[in-house]
Amino acid sequence: MPVEVRDACSKDADVIAAIYRTYVLSSTATMELDPPDATEILSRMEEVRRRGLPFLVAEEQGEIVGYGYATSFRPRPGYRFTVEDSIYLRADCGGRGLGRRLLQAVMDACRKAGCKQMVAVIGGENVSSVALHSALGFAAVGVLRGAGWKFDQPQNITLMQREL
Repeated sequence: MPVEVRDACSKDADVIAAIYRTYVLSSTATMELDPPDATEILSRMEEVRRRGLPFLVAEEQGEIVGYGYATSFRPRPGYRFTVEDSIYLRADCGGRGLGRRLLQAVMDACRKAGCKQMVAVIGGENVSSVALHSALGFAAVGVLRGAGWKFDQPQNITLMQREL
């Protein structure tokens, strides 16, 4: 089925919040503990766009099946050309190449925006995220052992990076 990757808009915030909620409550893909509501998601979308960065959705047959965006890696001006990516798929949509398509679109948009480096900050033992980033040319650059804390236990954070 054809998948369209497009800029997210305000009407997408409810679905994006629902997709993310699953990750917040049941995985270590994010270290966030309380799922944000659609209003907070919309605020985050606006902040990403204010910085000139992409916030995209993947849509299949009129339904959002995933989303991806980039944020500033660190707030200091010396990091202004480095971004961090985030990719989330609806629970029933993994393993079909949607994450790859979204990440590639985010990378392309960041490159056009003048970004030079992209960093993936991968929480827990997220084998699929490591594989996705590896497939698109990211290299593992380190592991922050026990830097995250979720589900009452320390979580390692894998760092991957690639030049844009």
